[in-house]
Amino acid sequence: MESDERILVPVGPDAARWRTFGGERTVVVAARTVTSLVRVLDVVPEIVHDDPRIAVVFAYDPTSAFNDGVLDLLRSLGCRTLPWPQLAEIEPDLLVSASENIKVPPGDYPVLVLPHGVGFHKQVPDSAGPGTRLSGLVHDDLLAAGRARLAVSHPDQECQLAAAHPATNGSTVLVGDPCLDRIRASVRWRERYRSALGVLPGQQLVLVTSTWGEESLAGSWPALPADLLSQLPTDEFRVALVLHPNVWSGHGAWQVRVVQQSALEAGLIAVDPTDGWQQALVASDVVIGDHGSVTLYGAALGRPVLLGAFGSEAVPGTAGSALRTAAGRLEADRPLRTQLAAAVADHRPDRYAAVTAAAFAEPGQALPRLRELVYDLLGLPQPKQLIQPHHPGRGPRAFPIPAPDTGRARSLMVHTSVVRDAGGELLVDVRRFPAALVGGAAETDTAFWHLACNIDEPDTRLTESATVICSSSEVLAPEAGRQRVGALLDDFPGARIAALPSVDGCTVGMRDGRLLHVGAAEGPGTDPGTAAAAVYACLRVGAPLDAAAVVVVHGKRRQRLLLRTLPSATGQPAASRARTAAARGLPPSS
Repeated sequence: MESDERILVPVGPDAARWRTFGGERTVVVAARTVTSLVRVLDVVPEIVHDDPRIAVVFAYDPTSAFNDGVLDLLRSLGCRTLPWPQLAEIEPDLLVSASENIKVPPGDYPVLVLPHGVGFHKQVPDSAGPGTRLSGLVHDDLLAAGRARLAVSHPDQECQLAAAHPATNGSTVLVGDPCLDRIRASVRWRERYRSALGVLPGQQLVLVTSTWGEESLAGSWPALPADLLSQLPTDEFRVALVLHPNVWSGHGAWQVRVVQQSALEAGLIAVDPTDGWQQALVASDVVIGDHGSVTLYGAALGRPVLLGAFGSEAVPGTAGSALRTAAGRLEADRPLRTQLAAAVADHRPDRYAAVTAAAFAEPGQALPRLRELVYDLLGLPQPKQLIQPHHPGRGPRAFPIPAPDTGRARSLMVHTSVVRDAGGELLVDVRRFPAALVGGAAETDTAFWHLACNIDEPDTRLTESATVICSSSEVLAPEAGRQRVGALLDDFPGARIAALPSVDGCTVGMRDGRLLHVGAAEGPGTDPGTAAAAVYACLRVGAPLDAAAVVVVHGKRRQRLLLRTLPSATGQPAASRARTAAARGLPPSS
């Protein structure tokens, strides 16, 4: 599908010859930016579902600076799309848009404008001139013709629009916020979202969200995701980034990935701009944002919120602007983990109740109100099955489970500190950080650093310097595992320890030929990196390795590991390994 490809069905001069569904009414969805298109796509199927009387087509308006990705999204969803000039040749019954900046051809049909954010709280560049305009305010010609219907989420927004532009009087319709209704309906799936995003039990998910523009969080502090990842242990935190679709459209996905390359390699979850930010928000434990709508949705959901930026384009007197004083600030020159911990500890779920009350009204009613409005504008009765007295109706639907996230840092700087508890059991506190962002520091008699790399690490500078080599993707039987560990040590001659998963734990091998089985005493198994960290700590403090127990501590999580000696692999005796190490001038595993 190209941008200028005309369509003949379900609309066109001879469309009746080719249609299957009768199509008593035609609704055109204006597709101008990814942001506005996604917002309409979240709503329209919930309004016209199961009704073959309504034909829905999409009209592509290429005039936005942020049009990149619109056609790709339409194509991926199988939407029937006509070029914008063809819109003037048909007479739809309703045009729906979440972009107020469209130039609609003359006609008698109404234009329903849905918000693509929370209210009208931001000044944006005016594409028609060098100045700015209020985001969400439609063109004068639509207002003068009486064709526009502006959906708002709060009565205060009607007053705001009337003060900014008196011509909006009589054109606004209070419906509530369908996006917030769906977000709240999705809370019951929070744990499922967290699992899909790769957030483990006991981990906190930090959501970084940014609107677009140089005063946004991404524009003023682009290194924040990497800064967070460098200070937050990977076993205790995950970090997700939600960028406004205009960032992706304006600069391109390639540029976004390059700007965030170190963070992505360190395990950053980059949320798809077309699908997934709502699920990530529900899954989050704390939100770091700016004056964009996602930050305000986070506050409405009761999440702890910290502001990393707040642009001057925020409109004074709006709920969005009120967040500036209601939320705390994240300061770059103070430890980030400390600030996050304080924000979570000091948070009250009702902290942003006043801000939320000023932004959203009629909770849970947005879709029924929009459905009633759309059918009224179309001059159609709602489908009988939806208005039967005892029909339960169709409430806000949870957002679907996102695609699994498998991104992890392939190389980690591992800090281990060793103490004995009152009973004499060895406690090993393990904190791991992305090696691309963090270097080792000073050591003591009981606290050590080492570099652990997965065999998939493409940076040979790291793998050649690694103390530990891990393979997470291979799960082998005991004999095959012992031989594979030896092969890993041969492949990476600088490493002292190699580890990989086995059917009942992990197999860990050392340069001097010793082999260990490391397994969890109870509960879920352990990963090769953790098993290797426990062995490394024992080696450093001279603790016994055979028939030993070690308690590994990852933040608030504890896991008791059992270590036992394994026989060497066939043809790989310990003495041979030690001689090989000595011949290469390598130190033994001690």
